[in-house]
Parts: sequence; C-alpha cells; structure tokens
Amino acid sequence: QVQLVESGGGLVQAGGSLRLSCTSSGRTASSYTMGWFRQAPGKERAFVGAVAWNGINTYFADSVKGRFTISRDNAKNTVYLQMNSLKPEDTAIYYCAATDRFGPTRPADFGSWGQGTQVTVSS
Repeated sequence: QVQLVESGGGLVQAGGSLRLSCTSSGRTASSYTMGWFRQAPGKERAFVGAVAWNGINTYFADSVKGRFTISRDNAKNTVYLQMNSLKPEDTAIYYCAATDRFGPTRPADFGSWGQGTQVTVSS
C-alpha cells in the first residue's frame, strides 16, 4: 500500500498557473505509475494525466493536453502536476493516485489515493 498526500491547491485567476505536489511513502512508491484525477461538484471523478515510474512516459486527458504536465522526482517520492493556462472549468478537487500498471485511466484501476486538494479558478 502506498500513502499519498497532495498539496499546492488554491485560488488562481483564469490564465494563471498552479503546481500541485503529491508526496508518497511506502517501500515501492517509486515503482508505481502515478496519476492525477479531479472531481468537480456534482460530477464524477475524471482522469487528468499520469506518469510512469521512470518519469518519462506520460499520458493525459484531451481536456488538459498542451496545458498540464506531470513530472516526478523519485528521490523525493514526489509527483508534480503543473497546470498552465487555467480555465474556470478546471475548478475541482484534485487527487493523486497510484497504480502498478501503465495506461489505465479509470479510478477503479488505481489502488491508492490521496485526500485531495482544492483548485479554484476564477473568471
């Protein structure tokens, strides 16, 4: 089991940037694919993007491609979600999650979750 803690959420104006962090603990944390999801009020949790254990391979939802990037520093057991050109529709609680496979996008495929961090984008 991997324990995850997100940080870095906040309030930002449309067009601005924000970087979220997810720190993991556990003996095999660095070997997992790390994903980011978000959930807006009244909506289902949605996949945002993920990064493989090597920090090189990534994949994203179409809605954030070209605006969001993901990186990881395995020495610090931390994954980052860099969000640029933010839009009001990006407002949500953002969660990081871990899976032992590369490629999944469904929440059910991720076994470990953080508690979430709120991101609010004002227009």
